[in-house]
Amino acid sequence: MTSFTFRPAKREGVHLLIGLAGGTGSGKTYTAMRLAAGIAGDKPFAVIDTESGRARHYADQFRFDVLDLEPPFRPDAYRGAIDAAEKAGYPVVVVDSMSHEHAGEGGLLDWSEEELDRMAGADWKKREACKMASWIKPKLAHKEMVQRLLRAKIHVILCFRAEAKVEMIREDGKTKIVAKQSLTGLDGWIPISEKTLPFELTASFLFTADAPGVPKPIKLQEQHRALFPLGQAITEESGRRVAEWAAGVGSAPAQPDPDVLEAIHGAANAQELKLVFGRAYKSAARAGAVQAAYKQAYDTAMAKFTTPADDGDI
Repeated sequence: MTSFTFRPAKREGVHLLIGLAGGTGSGKTYTAMRLAAGIAGDKPFAVIDTESGRARHYADQFRFDVLDLEPPFRPDAYRGAIDAAEKAGYPVVVVDSMSHEHAGEGGLLDWSEEELDRMAGADWKKREACKMASWIKPKLAHKEMVQRLLRAKIHVILCFRAEAKVEMIREDGKTKIVAKQSLTGLDGWIPISEKTLPFELTASFLFTADAPGVPKPIKLQEQHRALFPLGQAITEESGRRVAEWAAGVGSAPAQPDPDVLEAIHGAANAQELKLVFGRAYKSAARAGAVQAAYKQAYDTAMAKFTTPADDGDI
């Protein structure tokens, strides 16, 4: 009979699967390098490059080893490259770009089309009937690759190209074109990937050309917020925090809740402000830095409701 044993859970030996998505000029590759360098510390990190050698543009700034992944960009090629990085002992691997696995030469979209050609040739009626079947092999291979990513014993940083998407909606009897809403993207920017892959990520961020390197969280759970402070660029220091947190070294420093800060700044009057601040300050009783941030926000907001006469000045 199989024996099952439960043990106390400890935060140690944790490995993160992080997604960085963005369009041209958003700084996602450079950010991935900085994050990886911080995680790796005094060791080199690995880069799986599908971008025709572009990773080498950063060779003078970071210490890494590169593997050039060539077409066809099948899932098993990515899986094999991840295997190689893990077996070589790298602490972290950057994959740039993961989007090629879906939309690159020989990727999932091309593979499905190849299957369709094999099954139905130029018979368009038969091609319609075989569309779902043409995805069986590509989806199975992708699933196996994802399972390998989830079992990886190293940190993995996946870079995704992102594209702006819009959709038409009806509002007040009129048709409007708005940024497409998506659980896997943000502000209309959608990562180019197999549609379920972003859900497997530990954390994911969008980067835009107007603020290169500054992340906009797509998926960021409470236990990881302190690792990536909002409004701040991801740097080598971010990587060091990730490495320490994953190894179970101490606890990540508490960060002020952005919703609370927004509520403080958005208070309609001094009475409401005092009430919001009082609750927030009390809730952060064991986090002095957070209390200080709330107090600073309170003082700034209260200035809007305070006149010189209130301070005793004429």
